[in-house]
Parts: sequence; C-alpha cells; structure tokens
Amino acid sequence: MSYQCPLCHQALTQHAHQWRCANNHQFDLAKEGYVNLMPAHHKNSKNPGDSAEMMQARRRFLNEGHYAPLKDKLVALLDEHIAQEGEALLDIGCGEGYYTEGFAQLQAQRPAFTIHGLDIAKVAIRYAAKRYPQCQFSVASSHRLPFADHSLAGVVKIYAPCKPEELLRTLTPDGLLVTVTPAPRHMYQLKALIYDEVRLHDTEMEKLPGFRLIERHDLHYTMRLGSQSATDLLQMTPFAWRASESVWQTLAEAELTECEAHFCIRLYQPDQPQDAQPEDQSDALVSE
Repeated sequence: MSYQCPLCHQALTQHAHQWRCANNHQFDLAKEGYVNLMPAHHKNSKNPGDSAEMMQARRRFLNEGHYAPLKDKLVALLDEHIAQEGEALLDIGCGEGYYTEGFAQLQAQRPAFTIHGLDIAKVAIRYAAKRYPQCQFSVASSHRLPFADHSLAGVVKIYAPCKPEELLRTLTPDGLLVTVTPAPRHMYQLKALIYDEVRLHDTEMEKLPGFRLIERHDLHYTMRLGSQSATDLLQMTPFAWRASESVWQTLAEAELTECEAHFCIRLYQPDQPQDAQPEDQSDALVSE
C-alpha cells in the first residue's frame, strides 16, 4: 500500500530512497526506514510533538511492561475483529512504536498485512523505525492522513486526536476503529499526590459522526512501580506541570508506589445505512 502526497493528495510511488507523486513532489526515505510527510509549512512549531524528556520517560516506562495488559488486550481485539483479507492497520500518534510493534503480531495469520505507525514527532518516529523494521513509519499529521480512501482495515487511536471525517475516508466500509481513553480511576493515586480534590476521568463518548459503537471494554488493574517508573509515569503525563517539588521527591524516594491503570477501549465501525442501524446507540456495551 502506498502513501498519499501531503501536498496534492496524489499517490506516492517509491523510487529507491524516495517517495514521489505524479506532480513530482518528493519525500526522502530516511536511513532508519521512515518517511517524513510533514511539510514545513504544515508545522505549528519547529519540533512538534512531545518533548525529548517526555519521550524518554515514556520509553523507559513502557519498556518496563506496565502497560503490557493494554497492548495484549488491543492485539486480541484486533485479531478477533479485523478480517483476514484486510490489508493495513494504522496506529495514530504511535510515538516510539510500543503498541505498533505489538500489532505486528497480527501478521502471523495475515502475511500480506502491513502495520503503519504515524506521529508528528520526528525523533519518536526515528526511534520507532530503527527499532521495529517490521512496521512502516511516517512523520505526518493526523488531521490529513497520508493514505488513500478506504485503504485501511483498522485504525487504532490511543489518546490521539484525529478528525472523524479522515477516519471515515481512510477506513474500508467494514473497517474497525479502536479508541483508548482514560477510564475514571486512571492514575488516581498519582493525581491524589498533586491535587487536593481528585476528579475522576470523564467517560463521555467521543463524538464520532459516521460511526457506530459495537463494543466497549474497561481494563482495570493496579501497577506496582519502583521509584524510576513512578517518576517516569509522572513525567510522561500533563500532570507533570502541576506537580510540586515535594511530589517528585516523594515518588523518587518511595521503594514502591501502587497506582491504578484504568482504560476505556471502544470499538467502532462505519455507520450502516439509516434503515439498518440498531435502535440503541448508547455507550452501554461494557465488559470486564
């Protein structure tokens, strides 16, 4: 499956170490194997995406396996719902490729299946492409995905923003969209160190016109974190900006910190024709 040009939206064809469209827009293939499809005038800053400190903290934390139950659950759901004849899966906002690499397990039963990871942070994509050559990585915007219409059998969106119309455009008519958002008690204990009053995460459904919910799963477990993992978890979250020096010190000095992980996983498909829709489209499909 080829990419689309981010400038004219024509198909890109690979020529040695370049991707090129019919209008002769060219994008070099980096030595690590990724392609940068983020034109300079599309950037809002010189180096968009998470900071280097956040990425390093996230890399260490994920490598410790604290979110492995989430990755395993996503792989199982994708394996169950994506058709054997599906051609490609996209991980939006893939960062350093932790989940993307896990999704490559789907290729065991689908030899022609390609796994794509996309992020606006070039340093994260460079790391991902170098470490996981079995996946295809690109630096690109999630607001205009560099893929052809109806070319993706599945899309995974873990906290990442993306326009619903772009998801509808790129998914096949029977394609699968998987979203992951924080469930009410996600990181409750960490938040309790920072805020006098802890507010539970809102579980209101994201507005995705053109999609119907087919399943919802809650994944809830307790993480046991050493001092490095605890500070890394804080560093990779927006809560880091609100944490006082005493909070950082408490985490750094604690031999063991228990903290809840709580995720809401929702599965969607493109909407059926109006006369074929089920009557109840509420977010009441809950398991676990």
